[in-house]
Amino acid sequence: YPSLASRRRHTRFTGDFRGATMVNIPKTKKTYCKNKECKKHTLHKVTQYKKGKDSLAAQGKRRYDRKQSGYGGQTKPVFHKKAKTTKKIVLRLQCQTCKHFSQHSIKRCKHFEIGGDKKGKGTSLF
Repeated sequence: YPSLASRRRHTRFTGDFRGATMVNIPKTKKTYCKNKECKKHTLHKVTQYKKGKDSLAAQGKRRYDRKQSGYGGQTKPVFHKKAKTTKKIVLRLQCQTCKHFSQHSIKRCKHFEIGGDKKGKGTSLF
């Protein structure tokens, strides 16, 4: 018989979204700092990672703009087959003692907030 790990590896995603729909994370978190100055558990400030603005001077962008210029319409394929409805959340952690940044990815979720009201037992936020 195959081991449990190999059986788990070959299971397919059935299509139902069983991940958390709403995630609320505190603004500060005590976690390990990997910087050579610290190398211990310290308080970290939590923010959400955001993608930076695309540079117009990047080689790919220059090549694309050059190819697009003039007559001839759209030159490169435009992607339409989007499969995912959510993105994985990436937390940006800044150490309060040495100001070192580290990143930590968490699971997919539909709604994400930092430092929202805590939900008590048996109560609703709405």
